[in-house]
Amino acid sequence: MNANQPIYLDYNATTPIAKEVADAMAPFLYGNFGNPSSMHLLGAQTKLAVENARGQVAGLLNCDPSEVIFTSGGTESNNYALRGVAEAYRSRGNHIITSAIEHPAIIEVCHYLETQGYSVTYLPVDQYGLVDPVDLRSVLTPQTILVSIMHANNEVGTIQPIRELAEITHQGGALFHTDAAQTVGKLQVDVQALGVDLLSIAGHKVYAPKGIGALYVRSGVRLEKLMYGAKHESDRRPGTENVLEIVGLGKACEIAARDLEKNMFHFKQIRDRLHESLEDALPEGSFLLNGHPELRLPNTLSLAFHEVEANTLLSEIGDRVAASAGAACHADEITLSHVLEAMVVPIEYAMGTVRFSVGRATTREEIDQAVEILKTALLPLLPQKSQPTELMSEDIRDIKLTHFTHGLGCACKLRPQALEKVLANLPPSFDPKALVDTSTSDDAAVYQLTDEIAIVQTVDFFTPIVDDPYAFGAISAANSLSDIYAMGATPLFGLNIVGFPSNRLPLKVLEEILRGAQDKAREAGISILGGHTVDDTEPKYGMAVTGIVHPGKILRNSTAQVGDVLVLTKPLGMGIIATALKRGLADQTTAQKAIAIMSTLNKIAAETLANFTVHACTDVTGFGLLGHLHEMAAGSQVDVELNLSAIPILPEARALASADVVPGGTLNNLSYVHPFVTFEEGISRVDQLLLADAQTSGGLLISLSLQEAGTLLIALANNGVEGHMIGHVKQTGSGKIRVIKATTWF
Repeated sequence: MNANQPIYLDYNATTPIAKEVADAMAPFLYGNFGNPSSMHLLGAQTKLAVENARGQVAGLLNCDPSEVIFTSGGTESNNYALRGVAEAYRSRGNHIITSAIEHPAIIEVCHYLETQGYSVTYLPVDQYGLVDPVDLRSVLTPQTILVSIMHANNEVGTIQPIRELAEITHQGGALFHTDAAQTVGKLQVDVQALGVDLLSIAGHKVYAPKGIGALYVRSGVRLEKLMYGAKHESDRRPGTENVLEIVGLGKACEIAARDLEKNMFHFKQIRDRLHESLEDALPEGSFLLNGHPELRLPNTLSLAFHEVEANTLLSEIGDRVAASAGAACHADEITLSHVLEAMVVPIEYAMGTVRFSVGRATTREEIDQAVEILKTALLPLLPQKSQPTELMSEDIRDIKLTHFTHGLGCACKLRPQALEKVLANLPPSFDPKALVDTSTSDDAAVYQLTDEIAIVQTVDFFTPIVDDPYAFGAISAANSLSDIYAMGATPLFGLNIVGFPSNRLPLKVLEEILRGAQDKAREAGISILGGHTVDDTEPKYGMAVTGIVHPGKILRNSTAQVGDVLVLTKPLGMGIIATALKRGLADQTTAQKAIAIMSTLNKIAAETLANFTVHACTDVTGFGLLGHLHEMAAGSQVDVELNLSAIPILPEARALASADVVPGGTLNNLSYVHPFVTFEEGISRVDQLLLADAQTSGGLLISLSLQEAGTLLIALANNGVEGHMIGHVKQTGSGKIRVIKATTWF
């Protein structure tokens, strides 16, 4: 592997194109470009290449070349097998059987078929992920037309007894399909020995290119076509053949057959070295093996680490070791893969599941390096700490803070739905001096001390949103202070709130976080007078900020008025950019731009507002623009309209959202506001996500009269703040939001 790349232990996800495969493809990239359907020499050259590749695939599978159909990949092959059989044999029955641990390319097709009147049975598996043939026999009916069971599971590697399952299926008069995407090139895949009627292949799992696959269809099996057009692939799949990649798949299958024994031996040796080395390096009981101990892919090792969050581990080591998680841990829940759920892996282990899968190029040296990296990262995370932690270097230049957390900034907030459910069960405040409390969605609590003074109190903290500790501290402090400004108050002092993994990060990192916060507090004109720290598995920082306001000048988020204009003081897109930064998908220019925006205090904007009659105000943070606007509209009992074209959105964020780089918090936000928001036809999913993007230290959202709005924008601009009129309060209502593409109402 490239020295600048992580040690790659994710070969079940995809494989690199083999050198021999690339060499075989090269002539068809430029020179041999003819259409295989053409009758001239150039067409004949590519036609021969396609048929040669078909023979190579057939040679690997031990079938006749006429039984091989080229597709765009494993997903299409699976769709064609299931839907093709279902429609072709509908007159014989409507019952399909599969297992609970199939790939989504099978499960989702089954779900679709259920909507089309088919009945689907999902067979359970045992603790190892094995289907019991007795269970299959018990659910076969005269209406069963197809059984689809994967050859080996992509997550845990368990190999199914395909021949026995196929025999039982045939005894019941049905067809049998297997998804062999994970087994080709790792096991003997002989369709005659397996006894299957259909079998799917994915090229990129076997050192061929992405975007190519094949479906074996036993002679005599009928399939209804998925697409219609010309009579390519013997009138089974229309569309000009992808000659370049078909040649690549053919060569890859030839190599897989040629080197199978050698590769199987290498895979098992390397996999077992990783397993045994981790057993030696970690305390006893640190992990469980997922999947069958023997009936398992020779390259696959799924380990469940005890009371470790897999995403936290992989975030920390991701720039050095590439592997896959089997669970995702969120603020209010742990989401396990459907495979681990079906195997009933105990939650305290399942949450820490990591799949390691080795390949042809994996070396003993890489395994040894990976073990050391994993050991260093895991010992502080595991509940057993029998080995002392080594003294950490104080050099923090290469530390990437976001790699020590699985969430980012305000996107880690509890889902709005969950928070509402919790608060609904708590009694309201009855203190008459509590002017603002949990009965509203305001940004801070307000308590009246005298006729002239009310105290404003807020607290906010979150995990790192950027890699630089100093910048993280500054952004978090600005975010905490924003709540005070949004209430129309003046901050007095702050207190630190710190969660810090002292056994994972040098204390110098914490010092820099606090320094960044202290400098930002000084910019706000306040001091940080103390605080509280706890040892934690992830770094977290925030502040409790105290401020004062005149009781008659409190800005609430629940007092917007019909006819008001809505003004926003910062652009959207911070959550998306932060996610891109963590994944290495955004450049430093974009990073610095986002950091500058997030670390900018809302102080000047708030001071400018003091000269205007503001009806309502809030800041836009973790719930996104739509979430916070809904809170304002619902609290004010009004409906609002947003003008998409007027809303400031960072172009870098739009490009990233278009590439599906979106944090989970943003997706949760959009789901939450769905019942309250109507989008004009033509507004894209990307724009919807941007309006729901979970912001950290976002701008102020202000509701004031149209007469004052223009003057406010000028005043903000004069003070160096760019404000935007983004919508208006349309009518009395229940908190509905309508988003339109463009308007000239202002």
